[in-house]
Amino acid sequence: MTRIIQSLSEIGQGYDALYCDLWGCLHNGKQPYPAAVAALQAYRQGGGKVCLMTNAPRPNQYVKAQLDRMGVPHDAYDIIVSSGDCAQDAMFAGAVGRRVWHIGTEKDDGFFTDIPAEWADAPAITRVPLDQAEGIVCTGPFDELNEVPDDYRGRLMLARERGLTLLCANPDIVVDMGETRIYCAGALAALYDEIGGTSLYFGKPYPPIYDRARRLLELRDDAQILAIGDGINTDIRGAVQEALDSLFVTGGLAADAMGDDVENPDSGLMGEWLATHQLDPTFAIGRLR
Repeated sequence: MTRIIQSLSEIGQGYDALYCDLWGCLHNGKQPYPAAVAALQAYRQGGGKVCLMTNAPRPNQYVKAQLDRMGVPHDAYDIIVSSGDCAQDAMFAGAVGRRVWHIGTEKDDGFFTDIPAEWADAPAITRVPLDQAEGIVCTGPFDELNEVPDDYRGRLMLARERGLTLLCANPDIVVDMGETRIYCAGALAALYDEIGGTSLYFGKPYPPIYDRARRLLELRDDAQILAIGDGINTDIRGAVQEALDSLFVTGGLAADAMGDDVENPDSGLMGEWLATHQLDPTFAIGRLR
């Protein structure tokens, strides 16, 4: 049975570290939630460590720059780990070849050009048209504000016929940017799987991102970790698979299903909704605070 709480401080003292999602939890894509920032600051002041764990398809330094522009203070977290970090490692290791068709926007160029030191001597990755590619790297739609996955069906069918593997740098299906819901790389990868293609996923709920966070935070093997997020199939499913406790932020992606008060989920509606997903978070809260 998922327990609804009113603040992180009710349970935070029981955990050595937090893995906290960004979109829908710490910010809305445009500005931070002040109460969430304050909650993380207070938790760290009490001795806990905070990893901001995001399915952003960019290396962590670009995520940090975005948070800086939003005004998220550095004392709200210790490290940032992104799906872009994990997917970038796989790409430079050659998971989808060296000549790749990139589906994504210019803001994701750093995924290719900002080469981690450990891959400095690796053979170059070259972006090429689809008909010349050995594989696909997807960081999101070309036009995330206007396109939907089905816009890519024809091109993905061609890729499938050529036997190309798709590296998905962000398993999220959708995120909310302010009041606008946009599709992510995970939606395109899901379509590719649906039509018979092969996709490789990095980020939540898959193990590499959790392994990276634990290593960088230098956590003990017996450390108690709480995963926080609003994505039932990413944040919460990942926590369950990693045997971590979880705090489900109901006021994010699932807000419309939780009643009229975004700050206080209706327990009955929440229970019915969770039952349809066959997942039981340890705790739930309307907004992180």
